[in-house]
Amino acid sequence: MTFDQIAALVVLVAVVGALIHGKARADVVALTGSAALLLLGVVRPVEVQGAFASPAIIALAGLFVIAYAIELSGLLGLLIRQATRLASRVGARGIWIVIGLCGAVGGFLNNTPVVVLAAPVIRDVAKSLKLSPKRFLMPLSHVTVLGGLLTLIGTSTNLLVNDMARNAGQPVFSLFEITPVGLVIAAVGGLWLYFVGARQLGRTVARDEAEAARLEAEALQRARAERRRRLPFNLPRLGESRNQSDGSGDAHLGDVELYGAADRPFQLRPALTSLVVFILVIAAAALGWAPIAAAAFAGAVLLILLRTITPEEAYAGLRPEILLLIAGMVVVGTAIEVTGLAQAGAERLIDVIRPLGPLGALIVLYGVTLFATELLSNATVAVLITPVAVALAESLGVDPRPFLVAVMMAASAAFATPFGYQTNVLVYNMAGYSYMDFVRVGVPLNLITWAAAMIAIPIFFPF
Repeated sequence: MTFDQIAALVVLVAVVGALIHGKARADVVALTGSAALLLLGVVRPVEVQGAFASPAIIALAGLFVIAYAIELSGLLGLLIRQATRLASRVGARGIWIVIGLCGAVGGFLNNTPVVVLAAPVIRDVAKSLKLSPKRFLMPLSHVTVLGGLLTLIGTSTNLLVNDMARNAGQPVFSLFEITPVGLVIAAVGGLWLYFVGARQLGRTVARDEAEAARLEAEALQRARAERRRRLPFNLPRLGESRNQSDGSGDAHLGDVELYGAADRPFQLRPALTSLVVFILVIAAAALGWAPIAAAAFAGAVLLILLRTITPEEAYAGLRPEILLLIAGMVVVGTAIEVTGLAQAGAERLIDVIRPLGPLGALIVLYGVTLFATELLSNATVAVLITPVAVALAESLGVDPRPFLVAVMMAASAAFATPFGYQTNVLVYNMAGYSYMDFVRVGVPLNLITWAAAMIAIPIFFPF
């Protein structure tokens, strides 16, 4: 191994170890790793600059601002309240209709504010119908995650894989190119949750209320104590989102107040303006009028010029902790690729799975990505696995596209633990789930969606 390969491998192991340990903020860990690679000469300044100015970062920044404008206008909260009010007249099936609608919205907007706004309403409607909220809140989180698989902008993972594939010389994905695969996986996962998963979560309403009240009170008390302890020394800076964790514990992540997505009064003009701009951005990207990064960036600026959102509010909606985490991990991923580690890893992997053929390789790659996603953030997994996926496909002499789609799908499938995704943490505390509740429902869901993906991906993206 060369010095650059050894250095890149050491930094990679250190970054992954720190992320699994969880005591340091993920974005700080990623930036530290990228700084070390730059100082050691493994990556060049121009490559670091390219990571921070990548189309994925620009697209995400613009989409975050647009989504925040929709949230501030009160439109999202109004839609959820009205849908739930109508569904409450139908009973349990009505709640499932709302969950499905939230999943569809998750294909275009960040699913964290969707769950933050929908979860309390669904919980209250379930209680009014004498139904256990446990039957609905975990499926709400999982369905919104599945909704993120429907479009290229449904989750940052999709944009990131697309961007890294472009850097590796692969053609970019269109906005709805992955939609057929995402629909199959989401439909299979949603049906399993409806017919099987929810039944495993039902208990008596009285017991649920007692457990949820106790856990919510404990979580809120710890969150407020932690906030009071840090407040004089660590006030949020302009542009920071309040849903980030500093590694001091997971309990405060379940406090809705800390997500900054409170239900807001509806304002007609800002709601209509932000919605029209968002539709124009989607149309421009879908019809090929402009790249998604350019369309999202222009849409965000247009909302500021139209005074739908102030510059200060736009900065507050940028979610810098996510953007910096992705940029830092892109630098790490670039180092893996340019030093040849990705190619070497793919060659080792291909020696093992060559007898299985392309489909066997796809199955193994999906499983590795799925397992890693339960331990690390989906952005981290996407950055680490994407170069290996391209190299693996090239080693097999097949199209890398199905392997890239597999990484997109598997890197977002964090169902088996309450801490694999922010929305899981939120409902974990709100409904009083146990850790094993997520395991019992999430592991079969992972396996079922894995099988569905292995059928759908080769059909829509042949080798």
